[in-house]
Amino acid sequence: MNLDDLISEYASIEERLADPSVHADQSLARKLGKRYAELRPIVETHRELTSTEDDLATARELAGEDAAFAAEAGELEKRREELEERLRRLLVPRDPNDGKDVILEVKAGEGGEESALFAADLLRMYLRYAERVGWKTEILDSHLSDLGGYKGVTVAVKSKGSQDEGVWTRLKYEGGVHRVQRVPATESQGRIHTSAVGVLVTPEAEDVDVQIDPNDLRIDVYRSSGPGGQSVNTTDSAVRITHTPTGVVVSCQNEKSQLQNKEQALRILRSRLLAMAQEEADAAAAAERKSQVRTVDRSERVRTYNYPENRISDHRVGYKAYNLDQVLDGDLHNVTQALVDADMERRLSEAQKS
Repeated sequence: MNLDDLISEYASIEERLADPSVHADQSLARKLGKRYAELRPIVETHRELTSTEDDLATARELAGEDAAFAAEAGELEKRREELEERLRRLLVPRDPNDGKDVILEVKAGEGGEESALFAADLLRMYLRYAERVGWKTEILDSHLSDLGGYKGVTVAVKSKGSQDEGVWTRLKYEGGVHRVQRVPATESQGRIHTSAVGVLVTPEAEDVDVQIDPNDLRIDVYRSSGPGGQSVNTTDSAVRITHTPTGVVVSCQNEKSQLQNKEQALRILRSRLLAMAQEEADAAAAAERKSQVRTVDRSERVRTYNYPENRISDHRVGYKAYNLDQVLDGDLHNVTQALVDADMERRLSEAQKS
């Protein structure tokens, strides 16, 4: 869509959102609100650019009569160039999932209990980051380790409909292997150990994104378990769903009700199937993105957290900072911004070539 089409779409959505009947359908209202928030920066930048160009033309006309207008024209010229660049970036084709919420999974890997403890640290980092930016979080499923870490934990992260960015815009870069270097709580000799945690991020699918045939599901129920495998429930409330056509298996045991666990498991399953479908479509179209900042391959180390040096390093874009303690407390913005900027430069380069 060109700029005029986007402006027209924005006006149409604005008119629809003013209609009270639209808000009777919360799903539709939320979808429109998200799209409205996506388009708003483009429309507002275009409006400011148009206003600046008008002011610049007036200042140039009057510059011959008053030197003050000549100086103003110079400032307006700089501002116009800044706005043109901003608009150019805003019009670069977006990731179609950028407006979506996400399902984020953190799983302990190499390192045993230390890995599970670091998985808990990463979970806290993401929860604090979400709190800072105003996102809502919901733990869908979790499996505790004996020392209070997480063997695995799955979290839904949702943005408010009025926010300019969807959660996927920022958290999609978190997928991969996160390596930690520190003295574990389980180490008596004070030696630094290296362990790893896998993070998987998928856009949360809505019913309209993925249609699941109930006949394709095998649903098993069992008793939920806690650390060390001990039973924490006397009823078969935990649910395991197998999608037979793809072999994808999802389990959920956090809720006390079997029905609630089934609903949560289906949310995770839809998101995984959506991610699989998109990967297959990309491969079929020979459109595999060779981006240094987009991967959910668990075999690829994406980031290192070095406790002795208080250092965080992102290996995809060469980002390095010595504020690890702040990052783990949720100050993740600069890290994700480095990845967003690198991705933008790649997409700008691709747009210029096409």
